[in-house]
Amino acid sequence: MEGTTDLDALRAALLWQAEAGIDEAIGEEPVDRFVASVEQAKALAVAAPAVARTPAPGGPIPLAAPEHAVQTASRLAAAANNLEELQAAIAAFEECPLKKTATNTVFADGNPAARIMFVGEAPGADEDRQGKPFVGVSGQLLDKMLAAIGLDRHAEDVTKAFYITNIVFWRPPGNRNPTTNEIAACLPFLERHIELVQPDVLVALGGPSAKTLLGRAEGITRLRGQWHPYSAPRLAAPIDAIALFHPAYLLRSPAHKREAWRDLLAIRDRIQRT
Repeated sequence: MEGTTDLDALRAALLWQAEAGIDEAIGEEPVDRFVASVEQAKALAVAAPAVARTPAPGGPIPLAAPEHAVQTASRLAAAANNLEELQAAIAAFEECPLKKTATNTVFADGNPAARIMFVGEAPGADEDRQGKPFVGVSGQLLDKMLAAIGLDRHAEDVTKAFYITNIVFWRPPGNRNPTTNEIAACLPFLERHIELVQPDVLVALGGPSAKTLLGRAEGITRLRGQWHPYSAPRLAAPIDAIALFHPAYLLRSPAHKREAWRDLLAIRDRIQRT
């Protein structure tokens, strides 16, 4: 472009990368992630047999991960008798690869005595820096959405408060989706997390969370707006669960906010009736 200097071009390229979510340098040499993922899958298949996990009906979807990581997570999670012990167990867990590239372990936020619990997908850059879930732009939108139905994560009144976490506790590099193995390694902690909180209503935010918690293969557009029973081994009774569009998706696709508002009203009505 006429009149454009090398510095202007570099500045424009840097801005484009920042807007695309590329905010860190992983290495000096380029890596073909497609080839790497295939090679990693082959290595895992040879080195570590997958462990089969059979959930209760309506519970989390069965996932495969290296056997030792799942066994270790299951043992640590089962030994946690309260949220403080569970948080310490997650912080001490070294067998999820995401922890090696993350700055902070992101456990939860809000009032753990709340009647409603939200479960998102994974921490982003802001969450990784602050060590709390949903504090970035999408989290701010979620707070506004929930305020519209009378919920506040910092409310002391448990009927007006909410509690929030993610299916994995460390930020995936570049804000990519967590892999099946990463989700499976964290799943025992998530199950124990829900058992300890025992909410009346459980809300899955976005497709990966919905598929993991509800044990369904459909996408979020088909799962949202419907109530499902969530079950886990130590729960006395199933929990009412529903899927909601992730606020990050609503920022990209504002046309779906009308559907999200209908789902929020359904959540409000269910809380009031419970």
